Amino acid sequence: MATLIIIVFVLGYAAIALEHPLKIDKAASALVTGMICWAIYVFSLGGDGHDVIHIIEHGADGNGGLYHHMYDIANILFFLMGAMTIVELVDAHEGFAVITDRIKTKDITKLLWIICILTFFFSAALDNLTTTIVMVSLLRKLVKDQKTRWVFVGMVVIAANAGGAWSPIGDVTTTMLWIKGQLPNVPNIIVNLIIPSMVALLMPLTILSFTFKGQVERPDKLENTDHYHTETSSSERLTVFILGILGLVFVPVFKTVTHLPPFMGMMLSLGVIWTVTEIMHKGKSKADKQSLSVISVLQKIDVASVLFFLGILMAVSALQEFGHLKTAAMALDKGFGGNIFSINIVIGLLSSIVDNVPLVAAAQGMYDIAQSGVFAANGHFWELLAYCAGTGGSALIIGSAAGVAAMGLEKIDFMWYLKKISWLAIIGYLSGAMVYYLMFL
Repeated sequence: MATLIIIVFVLGYAAIALEHPLKIDKAASALVTGMICWAIYVFSLGGDGHDVIHIIEHGADGNGGLYHHMYDIANILFFLMGAMTIVELVDAHEGFAVITDRIKTKDITKLLWIICILTFFFSAALDNLTTTIVMVSLLRKLVKDQKTRWVFVGMVVIAANAGGAWSPIGDVTTTMLWIKGQLPNVPNIIVNLIIPSMVALLMPLTILSFTFKGQVERPDKLENTDHYHTETSSSERLTVFILGILGLVFVPVFKTVTHLPPFMGMMLSLGVIWTVTEIMHKGKSKADKQSLSVISVLQKIDVASVLFFLGILMAVSALQEFGHLKTAAMALDKGFGGNIFSINIVIGLLSSIVDNVPLVAAAQGMYDIAQSGVFAANGHFWELLAYCAGTGGSALIIGSAAGVAAMGLEKIDFMWYLKKISWLAIIGYLSGAMVYYLMFL
């Protein structure tokens, strides 16, 4: 059974990668893979029904189980849905015109640098997932040609992951290390990781600047079933844009103050913006306000992307329950003789194949916080782990939450990303890691 689940995972992964040749939507492949992996896990338990139910609820060691994983997955999915709804609502009000109208350049290289630098710092203030959703929406207003836009979006994924790695609220793995005590000193995280993270963006950005040339064509404003261009006043556009951005920025603040899951802050923000827009448009005719309502916006949310995310995370959680991720982490430690630089480099690259959250969780469980040395609180092992787990996922489009969101929103082909963006992401990743090595190790 332990081997069978790996085979199913690999086959499912291949089906996702070959989505276009197979003509099977990646969400379907991910759901089938995730559910079969859990079915295999259940069959591997043996015992009677009561034993199986107990282990599913609590895990084999009493610390996990399906319910535990579903809690974590639901947090991510509701967070994603809330962020997508807020962004779509701002988009419906043409709120992003506040930014796009100020970006005058049509030079591809200049625009690429502007977008990537904005993404890098937005990601640290919001998080890499939310920032990617926002920037993809912006790019739809700035770049008409799909393949050209894909290159921009690919770089947004790299920039969002790099920007999230040096902030305790920018990436879920850095947040995990911050909350659980491995990296308690926030100024220390920022100071030590911002330069390697910036290098992880600047290297691929510089390389691409030599080949990615020309002028971008702005898209026309269209009225169709997917997007409604509705006349809104400048004050309405500005109000909804500011509310949307403040609502997204409020999420990490809410989490820090209340210690409640981030999705609750996102849903609170959505509820407030929903209420304000309902009041804003209450005097308009039904036809005028229909496309500006949250009810209308919810119909445009990409549910397939949410289901894809569900399937992928379920498959990875099944591997975690089997102990495969823990085994892999221990094998790394043994194989590299405890060399923290090599171990973290490989963990980062592995995070582009399986989710970085269980990999970091495995590392947290494998190494205790020491009194001194590289494994101490704020030690170099934990800092490098935050960098590698945060940026390594950019190597593949489904290796990070930002990549998965971008893939779903823009329908980016897995193989296209592998050919066009992955090598740039890996160069940036290794360059940033080497900079950290030269700075501290």
